[in-house]
Amino acid sequence: MVMDEPAVPQKSVLMVEDDVLLSGLLGRKLSKKFRLKSVPTGEAAIELLKKESPDLILLDILLPGMDGFEVLRMVKADPKTAAIPVVILSNLGQPQDVERGKKLGAAEFVVKVTLLPDEVVDLIETVSKRSSSRAH
Repeated sequence: MVMDEPAVPQKSVLMVEDDVLLSGLLGRKLSKKFRLKSVPTGEAAIELLKKESPDLILLDILLPGMDGFEVLRMVKADPKTAAIPVVILSNLGQPQDVERGKKLGAAEFVVKVTLLPDEVVDLIETVSKRSSSRAH
């Protein structure tokens, strides 16, 4: 009798989040369903994207140094990374922030306090599936 091995997550997510507590909490949940890389700064994200192409980027806006809007602008300006869906997860929730994120190319803009970590994972799965169906 062959035992079923646990499925290895196929899709990869790059989480750009400087809040250690949130990063750890979300990271534990996301790593059950995705191959996860986590970096605390926009600069680290841009460096990693030069070497790797995740299936989705989960991006905070308020980061030390380069902010998330600048990271998003750079991701969408580079032909190698422009097609990667970006989900913004931020404390900024003003309509102008949401509009700016969408104009820069974010697939979704989520205000941190409005979703539980499990709901964030569900949203990432939804966006990931949506982008996969467009690619085929």
